[in-house]
Amino acid sequence: MGAAIRGRAGGLHVGCNVENVAYPQGTCAEAGAIAAMVAAGERAIAEVWVVADGPLPVSPCGGCRQKLSEFAGPDVTVVMAGPEGERARMRMAELLPGAFAPAHMALPEG
Repeated sequence: MGAAIRGRAGGLHVGCNVENVAYPQGTCAEAGAIAAMVAAGERAIAEVWVVADGPLPVSPCGGCRQKLSEFAGPDVTVVMAGPEGERARMRMAELLPGAFAPAHMALPEG
């Protein structure tokens, strides 16, 4: 599986799944693309593409939905595609309703 992220500054950043026999040590394509974006100096996602070859559109896993939501606003489009092209698209808010955000960590004033 692969992922591509277009940053708000216009950069295109890609990642791929990195499988490992010690399963928890693998890396998702979305996480790799986010790391590439941050390494390039960008901090905001404008659009996400997730590409996988399978019978159904493949959406980001739960952990990657959270990671993406921390760099993308609720209206950012996530496109799920296969080798033939686009299969489905959703907004971040649809993929992760009620996302945990930095505002949840804010201390109350007073």
